[in-house]
Amino acid sequence: MSEYIVTCCSTADMPEEYFVRRGVPVAFYHFEMNGIEYPDDFGKTISFPDFYNAISAGAMPVTSQVTTGAFVELFEPILAGGQDVLHLTLSSGITGSVNSARVAREELIKRYPDRKLHVVDSLAASSGYGLLLDAALDLRDGGMGIDELRDWLEEKKYYLHHWFFTSDLRHLKRGGRVSATSAVVGTLLNICPLLNVSNTGHLIPRSKERGKKRVIAAMVERMRAHAEGGVNYSGKCFMSHSACRDDAEAVASLIRSTFANIDGDIRINDVGTVIGSHTGPGTVALFFWGDKRVD
Repeated sequence: MSEYIVTCCSTADMPEEYFVRRGVPVAFYHFEMNGIEYPDDFGKTISFPDFYNAISAGAMPVTSQVTTGAFVELFEPILAGGQDVLHLTLSSGITGSVNSARVAREELIKRYPDRKLHVVDSLAASSGYGLLLDAALDLRDGGMGIDELRDWLEEKKYYLHHWFFTSDLRHLKRGGRVSATSAVVGTLLNICPLLNVSNTGHLIPRSKERGKKRVIAAMVERMRAHAEGGVNYSGKCFMSHSACRDDAEAVASLIRSTFANIDGDIRINDVGTVIGSHTGPGTVALFFWGDKRVD
């Protein structure tokens, strides 16, 4: 048994079997839609197709943060069982839940002074958060200690790239990332914004591409420009999508023909219900290791 456990939140957007197989306890976000509260539980309580169909029909889900109490419930049984905890949170540029995790930490280290409990802000989201988690688990399983892993994550999280586009501008408008006028005009002109996650963990529009073919090409070009080793990139590549698998497969196909040395096949996951509450359907996201994020 490892001397410490790595935990995370459901917003890492990996399938449930992954967390089970790798022994990762999860803190679950929640959202409310049409007057009903749901857990972000890998599409079990409400399936991903039903969730995105409801949004397409006009539903506007509202998400809530993970509470301090929920983090205490996640961490305490591990600490009480004699193991340390390293928790990797969703980006603080997207949610304040990292603060809840830190408050839980301060409470619990008083109860368990002989145990370690580290909280690391991933500055990542969706399956980019999942890619950072995956690297952390590989290093832990390879024998890296908890303090060394915390320091590695704090340094290397700035080298994890997130690029994504959306073909549904309503949710960018709702989140204040495009104006109402831009959303209307962009929809009429078939504009697909290309965005990324900055070094502070915020979502930033980077360019406006006309049509999916152009935005897919632009996304893969960003990977060529920023990936570690360029077209010789040999790290892992994860993707996620919200009810647009065909678009994700089109991106993956272009990546495979451009980058011959990727570690394994490209993992394509569903965007979960909490992240999907903000993106809506029609989003494709790409995650890889590259140069340092500087803005």
